[in-house]
Amino acid sequence: MSGTTILYVEDNDDNAYMLSRRLKKRGFEVVISPDGRAGVEAARSLLPDIILMDLNLPEMDGIAATKVLKADEKTAHIPIMVVSSHVFAGERESSMQAGCDEYETKPINFEILLEKIVRLTEQAA
Repeated sequence: MSGTTILYVEDNDDNAYMLSRRLKKRGFEVVISPDGRAGVEAARSLLPDIILMDLNLPEMDGIAATKVLKADEKTAHIPIMVVSSHVFAGERESSMQAGCDEYETKPINFEILLEKIVRLTEQAA
C-alpha cells in the first residue's frame, strides 16, 4: 500500500531489518524504533498509519507503550498490531485489553500480516 507509514517498534535488529525490508518491497514506508519509550515518542511525532509493536522491549514493554498511546488523544486512533513471539496463554488477551487492535505471532506469516495491515489501516481511514 503505497503511502502507508508503518512504525515498527522492535529491539531485535535482525527481525526489524527482515520485516521492514519485506514491507518496503510492498510499497510501505517503514520507520523502526528500538524500544518502547522511543516508540511512543516516534508515534507522537510521526503519526503513522499503523504501529507494529513487539511486546518484549527495553525501556518500556509493548503493553505499557500501547496503554500510553491509546490514552493519548493524539495517537489513540492509530491501530496497533502486536508482532511477538509470545504465545503464552493470556498474552493475546492482555494485549487486546491494553488497546491493541490485532495480534500476530512470530514467525510471521507475511501474507496474513499484510492482510491485517490493510484491514486495520482501511478501518482507521
